Amino acid sequence: MPERASRPPLGETDAPLRDASDSSSRNHHSSAPPALTAGRPDPTLGAMDAAALSRDEPLPASMSVRAARDVYLAENGFTVEGYDATWTDASAFGLRFRVPNTARHAWAIRLHDLHHVATGFGTDLAGEGEISAWELRRGLRGLGPYVAAIVLTGAAGGLLLHPLRTLRAWRAAAAAPRDDAGARPGCLFQTRRPYDELLGMSVGELRRELGLAARLPGAGRRRGLHAYAPARGG
Repeated sequence: MPERASRPPLGETDAPLRDASDSSSRNHHSSAPPALTAGRPDPTLGAMDAAALSRDEPLPASMSVRAARDVYLAENGFTVEGYDATWTDASAFGLRFRVPNTARHAWAIRLHDLHHVATGFGTDLAGEGEISAWELRRGLRGLGPYVAAIVLTGAAGGLLLHPLRTLRAWRAAAAAPRDDAGARPGCLFQTRRPYDELLGMSVGELRRELGLAARLPGAGRRRGLHAYAPARGG
C-alpha cells in the first residue's frame, strides 16, 4: 500500500473489526489482555511507547499484538480513530493525498498494520513495496478490486524503485513452511480470527501463525518510516 501520512481522528464506526477497547478511554497503552495460548504476552511490555524501542530491532516477540500495534501507530503518527475515518491520509514521493476509506479498506488496513508489526517491514516507500509484495504473494482473496489495486500498486512501485528488496520480500512470503496438509500459510486477509483475538495474542504467536517464526523478512535493517512520521528523525 502507499505510504500513509498521519491520520486525524474522524469517526464513522466500522463495527465488525473495531477494537473493543477503542470505544472506552482511548488509553491504548494500558495493560495487555492475556494471550490465548502459550507464549503469553509480557505485561511489562504493554505500556512501552515508541520512543522506548529501537527501530533497529524487530518488535519483541513477548509483546502483546495490541501493544505492538500501538507502538507502530505512535511511530508513524497514526491513530486508532483513523481506522474509522471517511478518508485515509497517504503520501508518496513527498506528496500528500487522501484515499476513500471504504468499509473493506478500513477492514484491510487494520490487518495490513498487523502485517507490519509481524514482519518488521517499514512504512517508507521501500517498506510499503516490500509488504505489498509479501501480501500479494500470500494472497489477496477477499480484498475486493479497490483494495487489491492499492496493494498491486504498492508492489509495482516497490519493483520499480527498490527491486531487490521487493523481490526478496516476495520470496520470503513463499518460504514459509507447509502445514500437515501441505499448504503454506496465507496472510491475515484470510484469517477467521476476530480482530480482538489477534490483538490478544503475543507478537511471537502472531508470527508463528503467519509462518514467520524462523526468520523475519524485515529483520536486519532499521524500520523505515513514511515522510511525515513524527519518529522519522529518531
